[in-house]
Amino acid sequence: MRLDKFLSQQLEVSRAIATRELRARKVTVDGEVVRDGSFKLNPENVVEYDGNALQLQLGPRYFMLNKPQGYVCSTDDPDHPTVLYFLEEPAAYKLHAAGRLDIDTTGLVLMTDDGQWSHRMTSPRHHCEKTYLVTLASPVADDTAEQFAVGVQLHNEKDLTRPASLEQISECQVRLTISEGRYHQVKRMFAAVGNHVLALHRERIGDIMLDDDLAPGEYRALTEDEIASVYLK
Repeated sequence: MRLDKFLSQQLEVSRAIATRELRARKVTVDGEVVRDGSFKLNPENVVEYDGNALQLQLGPRYFMLNKPQGYVCSTDDPDHPTVLYFLEEPAAYKLHAAGRLDIDTTGLVLMTDDGQWSHRMTSPRHHCEKTYLVTLASPVADDTAEQFAVGVQLHNEKDLTRPASLEQISECQVRLTISEGRYHQVKRMFAAVGNHVLALHRERIGDIMLDDDLAPGEYRALTEDEIASVYLK
């Protein structure tokens, strides 16, 4: 990446302002002043601005976040706080959610700036599995698992849902795994069988499990194996 582009992203300023700061001798690379914006950076370089180290991130970024209630997964919302609030990363505004959650749904959200990776994760033709912990208003009916395994008719939808797996945990709590992402799908599936979802928590997307060590609002970078797992399906 060019130094001026990197500086522009890190300081969240225009390329022209980044060039001005370079000419003012405020930027060093590996301890040496560099004024040329076309200077090509590599991952080993140490870049400082006004004596402060800048995080060198040349490749795409991948994070998992334990989303709490009350936050939306869009990058900008005039009415609600977004999950970007939790990401203390340079140019966090360039990250997006690979598979969103409703404002009242909690759990695993994957954040990235790699559009191809997120498309692979969310594309309907790849049928990426997602597992949710579901708390219900009424006890689970005996035939619910069987109905979900066959597919249910959602309101105003022509096709049945794809087969889903239901594991009962307690009288009013289940673990549901689906392989599609229709609008409010889990809530609508239970509504179709006469029940109501009180709480919804996503635990898994594909082979990526929410880290038990992450409290609500905490996040971490994905491992290389977790990133690669998206392309193994």
